[in-house]
Amino acid sequence: MARLPRNVVAGQALHIIQRGNNRQAVFFSEADYRFYYECLSEAAERYGCAVHAYVFMTNHVHLLLTPRTEAVPSRLMQSVGRHFVRYINATCRRTGTLWEGRYKSAIIDSERYLMTCARYIELNPVRAGMVGHPAEYRWSSYRHNALQGGDALIRAHGLYLGLGDDDLERRRNYAALFAGHIDAAEIAAIRAMTQKDSVLGNDRFREQIAQVLQRRVAKHAHGGDRKSERFRESGGSSTLTP
Repeated sequence: MARLPRNVVAGQALHIIQRGNNRQAVFFSEADYRFYYECLSEAAERYGCAVHAYVFMTNHVHLLLTPRTEAVPSRLMQSVGRHFVRYINATCRRTGTLWEGRYKSAIIDSERYLMTCARYIELNPVRAGMVGHPAEYRWSSYRHNALQGGDALIRAHGLYLGLGDDDLERRRNYAALFAGHIDAAEIAAIRAMTQKDSVLGNDRFREQIAQVLQRRVAKHAHGGDRKSERFRESGGSSTLTP
């Protein structure tokens, strides 16, 4: 049976998750995390992909990115996977599958879900009980986005830039978003739509994406950043630009 085409729109944010086979570990040492980071950085630069947030967990990775073209996410993940699997197999003297099939992804309605999705990604180590605060976890984008910056992999999304007039104000306002909890329904929505390789957004946004893709996309309940002051002030508008 032929694989269904990916839901990808050039210039539109995408949440990606890839898990280890049978949810087993894919990182075994600090050097492994470092090598994956280097592979991702090189591939993002080569294929034209802006990475806004990430976390590398023991047995899976999350990425929030904006691709330059529809083909970019697959090329990026194939490149990273190929180099990383070869490295792990050589380092750990193993053979066979490392990843659990194809990666999962969801197109993100930026106005409603981008900041929620970034928080969801960077809070993964906290939800897993590995650390008490996202700043304590080494292999995520939180320190760059909320504290000192300096992560060469990260490219700021337009909504992040809108958080302040300078880097200090943006980081301060971004960190403030973590004072509250993410609604359980929003976490469920992010997980469900990503698992289904679908679209995370309201009816209007899904219709926009369907028109671009020229095919139907799965329906999902409303939610996300529309509850924020930014959304209320914008009048609930959605956009297909980062």
